[in-house]
Amino acid sequence: MKKILVTGAGGYIGSVLVPKLLQSKYEVIAIDRFFFGMKKLPENNSLHIIRDDSRKLQKEIFQDVYGVIDLVAISNDPSAELFKQPTIEINAESRIHTATLAKSCGVKRYILPSSASIYGYHDELLDETCPTNPLTVYAKANEQAEQGVLPLADENYTVTVLRQATVYGLSPRMRFDLAVNGMTYGCYKNRKLPLMRDGSQYRPMLHVQDTTDLFCQLLETDSSLINKEIFNVGSEKHNFQIKNLAEEIVSIVSEFLQENIEIEWYGDPDKRSYRLNFDKIETRLGWKAKRNLKDSVLEILQALQDGTIKKDDSTITLEWYKQLVEWHKRIKEVEKYGGILDIE
Repeated sequence: MKKILVTGAGGYIGSVLVPKLLQSKYEVIAIDRFFFGMKKLPENNSLHIIRDDSRKLQKEIFQDVYGVIDLVAISNDPSAELFKQPTIEINAESRIHTATLAKSCGVKRYILPSSASIYGYHDELLDETCPTNPLTVYAKANEQAEQGVLPLADENYTVTVLRQATVYGLSPRMRFDLAVNGMTYGCYKNRKLPLMRDGSQYRPMLHVQDTTDLFCQLLETDSSLINKEIFNVGSEKHNFQIKNLAEEIVSIVSEFLQENIEIEWYGDPDKRSYRLNFDKIETRLGWKAKRNLKDSVLEILQALQDGTIKKDDSTITLEWYKQLVEWHKRIKEVEKYGGILDIE
């Protein structure tokens, strides 16, 4: 049984990926600080949960590990802008450290889930050879991580970088600060959709089930096809203009609720825009995204209606981080005077 180490295992993508790895008969070491709770992962004898900081990993943890999927990250632009230094430390430096340690311990494969946001603003269709133009701390940290891990690749150590489109879909660690998820919730809850002008900007989208399927595939793909390679991950049909994406979601939710949902425009135009070319991953690996927008939005709507998921501070990454910081301050203040603060 191959052993796979996953950092950020309790997060939005990790909590979808880990059960798939277990179902595929891998042994999994799940590393996370579990700021969003310890109950996002299933109980399984082949799952070893370690609550630890990715910046402090030691060699011992990589013993007999076959592959590493390094998901750990402060995971969006607003959070990264507020926590700039931790973002560089976690999203870039800790991943380079993990990749380096893994190689020194004989790990065979390392997968870096990066972000298409490193392309920044571009008018043309972007393939993996196009220059990057990271505009935010989050994007810059991803680029730094890519530049740090790719040179480690050799004939015994397969390193693969995935520039993922913006992920969406249902997850045990649900996020409503992602475009499709947030739009769906806004329509459902408020019967209207606030949208930043002017909607002409492009963003590629990617279902969380599709990207986690790809991670599993890469663990068994011939190394010669993926070693020291970068892949855009997504699909041409999901290269959405934001206005068109919003209109589709509004239509789906209106039909589901049997009510008329309207878009309400606000703010200055968002200039960040990029479209991705996915020929490389489809041609070389035969991989294609399978999920469609309508089914995914309906799945979220049904979960909201059933009460399976709900929106709270923990589903908005930045708000949850702010709350954790405030709790930390309160704990330190209480401890200063010898008391105990229960924040469960």
